[in-house]
Amino acid sequence: MTTGLRISAIACRCGEVRLDATGEPILTVTCHCESCQKAGTGFAALPGKPHVLNADGGTEFTLFRKDRVACVRGEALLRSYRLTPEATTRRVLAHCCDTPMFLEFAKGHWLSLYRDRFGAEAPRIEMRVMTGDRRQGALLSDDLPSYKTHSVKFMWRLFAAWAAMGFRVPASRPIEAS
Repeated sequence: MTTGLRISAIACRCGEVRLDATGEPILTVTCHCESCQKAGTGFAALPGKPHVLNADGGTEFTLFRKDRVACVRGEALLRSYRLTPEATTRRVLAHCCDTPMFLEFAKGHWLSLYRDRFGAEAPRIEMRVMTGDRRQGALLSDDLPSYKTHSVKFMWRLFAAWAAMGFRVPASRPIEAS
């Protein structure tokens, strides 16, 4: 008997850390904000040289409700990466192989999982956001809708997911990182 419930396995490059995301994603986007570009440049300087920036300088994310993502292996290997000590946004890497796993807004109800962690199961990108911050000279193709900030559709999908959660914001658990 099939339940129709989709579970996506998200793993680091060496396989020591695995997250499961249940159900359908909220949205899949490429973000061009300055923070994502700065983080991507910082990641590329790590020993494993993880690359999250695509050719046009954007970072691809698949957004899931926090209550639908769980660490099923290697939670102790997760480490937070913040652009500044005061930053409330954290990017979480698998320390075993320096693989970026997800981005979390402290008061958000969703996690932005790095799309490349889904492997062959990666959902298609639906739009580009924050293109007003894109790298100078970066040209964008016409294959996707592109928005200088966050689009109404982007915000609506986040709001609808939050409403489905009863307007609650789960704590950082079930995924904690030091």
